Amino acid sequence: MRTVVFDLDGTLADTGADLIAAANACFQGLGHGDVLDPVTDRSTAFQGGRAMLKLGFERLNGAAQTGDIDTQYPILLEAYAGAIDTHTTLYPGMVSAIEQLLEDGYRTAICTNKPERLAELLMTRLGVRGLFGSLVGADTLPVRKPDPAPYFEAVTRARGVAEQSLLVGDTVTDRETARAAGVASVLVTFGPDGDAVSALEPEALLAHYDDLPEVVARLIG
Repeated sequence: MRTVVFDLDGTLADTGADLIAAANACFQGLGHGDVLDPVTDRSTAFQGGRAMLKLGFERLNGAAQTGDIDTQYPILLEAYAGAIDTHTTLYPGMVSAIEQLLEDGYRTAICTNKPERLAELLMTRLGVRGLFGSLVGADTLPVRKPDPAPYFEAVTRARGVAEQSLLVGDTVTDRETARAAGVASVLVTFGPDGDAVSALEPEALLAHYDDLPEVVARLIG
């Protein structure tokens, strides 16, 4: 069965502001103000919690200690879980595009480097979890993207076939995952890196979800 697998952060939803807020909650707890900015540090937000903490500690201390990051990381996750959809929005046209894919007979899945519990919570809160046949997170398996195993697991759980699948994402991690899995990649240009993702030479670029059904049909039939 033909399957379309999606990254989450920066691909299905703009989660940057809530991720930054969770990191800033850590620094506030340490007696600092908002160390990170939701606009200028948006790209770092999509690299994950540890990347945000590392950047924040570097700004405060000139360097980031692994121990400090390890201590604050679970605090960040809990802060994020408590306000996971305060500012997060789905990208325009995403819901209708997924619905069209399902109507056309495709399977859909999510493969994200967000912890599975948080990904499930966010998709449920946004009211779109039911649009996807499976969800594989950073901790679902012992490995994470760009290792292809989580991708294959997402396809399998959605009852799809890897040879008839592709990955929609927004970063070099997604491009490398698709390459490792031997499948086509579609990178969105409305994510944090914008048109710069064209340098990664994916099989297709996506400027708006309205165009997704046509792109998918061209790549995997």
